[in-house]
Amino acid sequence: MRTPRFRTITGLLSAPAILAVGLATFTLASAGPAAAGQPVTQTLTPPPPSFETCKTVGNGFICEGARTLTYGPDDAGITCGTGAGAVDILDQGTHNQHAIRFYNTDGNLTKRVIYDQYFSQFSNPLTGAAVPYTQHNTITDVLAVPGDFTSATETFTGQNNFTVPHMGAVFLNAGKVVFGADGTLEFRAGPQEGLDYFNGNTAAVAELCTALGAS
Repeated sequence: MRTPRFRTITGLLSAPAILAVGLATFTLASAGPAAAGQPVTQTLTPPPPSFETCKTVGNGFICEGARTLTYGPDDAGITCGTGAGAVDILDQGTHNQHAIRFYNTDGNLTKRVIYDQYFSQFSNPLTGAAVPYTQHNTITDVLAVPGDFTSATETFTGQNNFTVPHMGAVFLNAGKVVFGADGTLEFRAGPQEGLDYFNGNTAAVAELCTALGAS
């Protein structure tokens, strides 16, 4: 769960990250017959990332793309143990992402949907012990004010599973979380041990830390 790296646990864990955005002009491949095959120049606010390709549709523009990234080892934001025995857990793996943006006829973003898959692991840097995890999640941003990310309501759905032989699931995040435009947690459903941890419940990672030999 990545945003930050607990990949979207941090989506499922913290308030939505508000991105600094500017204006840019893009040449879009037109799908409408009115353009007669000619390129269409339109200012999109905010601009799409470079891996997305844009086209015109009947009610505006769509930008879409996919990418695969590798990352880590990075700090997962989770600490096992206390005092001199505390260990900062590391996160690393592969991230597959498919993203879609919807713009209105004025070129202002109205909705963004991101589909993420992670095939990764948490590890103890002191012992090398590791716990693999898989994550599948969908992040949907709906902008109350087109073009203004700070007006977005952000919804996370999906699951993140850490499973260890003979122990079973040692850390589980699944269900749905909704954040308002001001970052307020508006709704949560399902087990959200990552969210619980980042809200101050350190016992939420007890089984994970035991599996990593860092309790």
